[in-house]
Amino acid sequence: MSLINPLSRRLYLRIWLAVVGCMALLTLSVGWSWRIAQEQKDPPALPPTPPARQMVLRDAAGHPVLRGLLTRTTLASGEFANGTELRIQSNSGQWFTLQMAPHPSPGGQPADTGHADAAFWTRPPFGFLWLLGIVSLAAAVGVYPIIRRLTLRLETLQRSVQKFGEGDLSVRVPEQGRDEVADLARQFNAAAARVEALVQSHKSLLANASHELRSPLTRIRMGLELMSGDQPSPAFREEILHNIAELDQLVDEILLASRLDAREADVGTVELVDLIGLAAEECARVDADLAVNSSSDALQVLGVAKLLRRALRNLLENAQRHSTGNITVLLQRCQGYAEVQVCDRGPGVPPNQRERIFEPFYRLPGASERAGGVGLGLSLVRSIAGRHNGSVHCKDHAGGGACFVLHLPPHQE
Repeated sequence: MSLINPLSRRLYLRIWLAVVGCMALLTLSVGWSWRIAQEQKDPPALPPTPPARQMVLRDAAGHPVLRGLLTRTTLASGEFANGTELRIQSNSGQWFTLQMAPHPSPGGQPADTGHADAAFWTRPPFGFLWLLGIVSLAAAVGVYPIIRRLTLRLETLQRSVQKFGEGDLSVRVPEQGRDEVADLARQFNAAAARVEALVQSHKSLLANASHELRSPLTRIRMGLELMSGDQPSPAFREEILHNIAELDQLVDEILLASRLDAREADVGTVELVDLIGLAAEECARVDADLAVNSSSDALQVLGVAKLLRRALRNLLENAQRHSTGNITVLLQRCQGYAEVQVCDRGPGVPPNQRERIFEPFYRLPGASERAGGVGLGLSLVRSIAGRHNGSVHCKDHAGGGACFVLHLPPHQE
């Protein structure tokens, strides 16, 4: 099971931060709106009355007309609300009152005497409700682009999955960002590419298999027609048996290729395999030379013995088919891998063909079907190597010919 990069886990964090930010903004705005509403509902308290002061009222000639104590207050209501009231008590005990209107506003009108004349929608408690509604709307509009950007990518992924399910195997999802949605898009693209390659491989396998199956069947049919009811000659009998063996081998290789392509298919028991013993048996079968440059412990791998044997046998049969001299198998440890080299003295493989020869049913230009093989042997070797987390490639053999190199991860104690 693959592990998700911790840095990519940001989707839940972004949604959580968006919600927390929205709630924080809404809470602060509610508090601010509540404060404004309270100020509208309860006007500021009037300042305390200052202490009385001695005053003198004089006429035009400067003679005192009135002496007494002056008291100043702010009017709370009435015609001169928010204005100033001056009260004078003369020395004889008589009271005089002077009331002055408040300073006019910049527009030339008296200052607001309260919220009695304010618009209906700004009066308490409606002013608070309006402010709360506006703030809530602003918070919703601010969070919407964040949430929408996330859901748009999910909708794109949903549409791609739907198209893929409808049969469009070439559909892919744009990989944007480093969060869970981006990781899901990458996994979908990888799975889609794998499925597309598998389907194309099966289509190619079926198309080529139908052609390869017709050839031996045609030869068998022609041989039977040539016998004309008589007993078959030894040559005809040998030809028919050869074609039947070729059909049997082709069917066996097609079935094995299908099982190797399906990762969930059971292809055998994984066990500790000694490459030296396995190579010695196969080299003895085709009279090939065996050379070992590493200890036996370094050349033990975990794998399916019958698959590894099949891979080595296919390489030896391919070398035997093209070689005009000795065939050599070299076992050694190279860059931490167990390496198997099968070298021949044949015509070699051109550099531009060294990858294509591992394709199913591919033959080198000029190769004849009668030369043997159906073009699945090297393809199976690559599939078997991949099933064991290894690799295989072709290179030149010093002195002429080709070397097929199989790398397999060694067994770790």
